[in-house]
Amino acid sequence: MSISMEPLSARIPRDLYLWLAQLQVEGATTNSDKLRVLLGQLKRQHDGAFDFVTSLAWCRDLVARLRDALARLELSGGQHSDVLQQALDHSCHTMALLISAQPGTPEQAARLEDALVRRSFALTESLLRQATTPAATAFDPEVVHRHLPTTLQLANAIQQLKGT
Repeated sequence: MSISMEPLSARIPRDLYLWLAQLQVEGATTNSDKLRVLLGQLKRQHDGAFDFVTSLAWCRDLVARLRDALARLELSGGQHSDVLQQALDHSCHTMALLISAQPGTPEQAARLEDALVRRSFALTESLLRQATTPAATAFDPEVVHRHLPTTLQLANAIQQLKGT
């Protein structure tokens, strides 16, 4: 089944035209190709406002350049960062939850709140796991330990409060 293509004509300011002409868009070489890809992305963004999975795909699209850069670093230098991957994954999932949410009742707002807190604690737990390994899988092996003391102080304070 072939897709029907419809013509589109528009007048745009010169600065936008020059920007579009220089813009690197994966899978697109002409301005027409670029507009098709960009309109497709805009449609996914709009559709994502109603659906978590679509929103997640859109968020992942937004950070594709970063993911590609990290893959190139891993390939060329053999380094990998679980810490960075976990933070990136957390950010995409959190944004997808926020973008697709439209709570209409206090119960729906509470479910969103629960999902966001659960996601945040999952990231915290994964970072704490990194702190328990002899050498964290990160570009900077000390990054987790450097930011850990305040979290541990807060956890100890909570333990003390619960104990009284």
